[in-house]
Amino acid sequence: MKRKYIYALSALMFSALVMGCAGKTKDTGKIEDTTETVSETETETENENSGDIGENKDDNREEEDVDKESFATGINTENLGQSAATGEEEKKDVWEFVLDDSIEEFCPTAIAEPRDGVTYGEYTHGTYFSKTCGLERGYNILLPAGYSEDKQYPVLYLLHGIFGNEYSFSGDPANRIKEIVGNMTADGIIEETIVVCPNMFASTDPEQQPGFDAESVRPYDNFINDLVNDLMPYIESEYSVLTGRENTYLAGFSMGGRETIYITLKKPELFGYACAISSAPGVVPSSDKFMSHEGQMEESEMKFEEGATVPNKFILCCGTSDSVVGKFPLSYHEILEKNGTDHIWYEIPGADHDNNAIKSGLYNLFKQIAYDKANN
Repeated sequence: MKRKYIYALSALMFSALVMGCAGKTKDTGKIEDTTETVSETETETENENSGDIGENKDDNREEEDVDKESFATGINTENLGQSAATGEEEKKDVWEFVLDDSIEEFCPTAIAEPRDGVTYGEYTHGTYFSKTCGLERGYNILLPAGYSEDKQYPVLYLLHGIFGNEYSFSGDPANRIKEIVGNMTADGIIEETIVVCPNMFASTDPEQQPGFDAESVRPYDNFINDLVNDLMPYIESEYSVLTGRENTYLAGFSMGGRETIYITLKKPELFGYACAISSAPGVVPSSDKFMSHEGQMEESEMKFEEGATVPNKFILCCGTSDSVVGKFPLSYHEILEKNGTDHIWYEIPGADHDNNAIKSGLYNLFKQIAYDKANN
């Protein structure tokens, strides 16, 4: 895979929160991936380098002051970059789509904003039984406006952040998911695509709630089992989807970005394309002001297994002004680079832990998919 690195001047990085650790566990508190064996570390450790984030004038705030909704689907902020354009002619002056494999820092206004004459898909809610959790679980699904059982569609599994659920993305129009997918389809850039928004909190206890401690975040790391063993087979049986890695995509934001990295590294043969946006700490042992993260793997393990079938494109990105996860996404890029793991890393200038980062990540993911499919 061709690597790309886009670096921009860093805005001042504020301080941080973050999310958790481990899934189905053994006595060490480490994840047990029931779809395959995952190595365990003997003790909980801290990685100060990967957790190095800037100071926040409000470092002493309590957990109760945290805007939990913003951790699920991003802080709603003003659009950056090309999104300042308004009229159609002005948009043309600012941006013209070129199908290549370059990364664009911002999602263009012409892609993210609603258009006259384009019919967008709508979210519907469904449930499936999870053997992993022993529970009936929910999901929201965005079907193309012209969805037909006579046609098959590629599918994107889109993972929310901590404190979220299957309604997080479908209930937050600021991320423009319907518009990005619908406009890129209308422009002939991508195929009509199904987007599945699951509940990533894969707990076996219906009363358990997420929080900033190891026990409360373990269900997020258990989601790999629910996704692979329960949700994906259900979606493929109930909807007209194209199967196979070339037609199966994975993306996530914040905690969902962390799980996207973990799932992609552990199950690379299942996903042709993956994008981790503003990823939370906890892939490797680390610490922040909210909690210590035992880590899903050691730094030396943060790579694809030798001989593995790897994604065509594995993207990591984050805003330069992310006030929530700080430098953790950058540290993941540096570890992957050190371990010789092919990926694309870029930063979104001025973006916080917000919808600008989410829109940018999704747009570039679909652009990479479109380029590869046009040239293969």
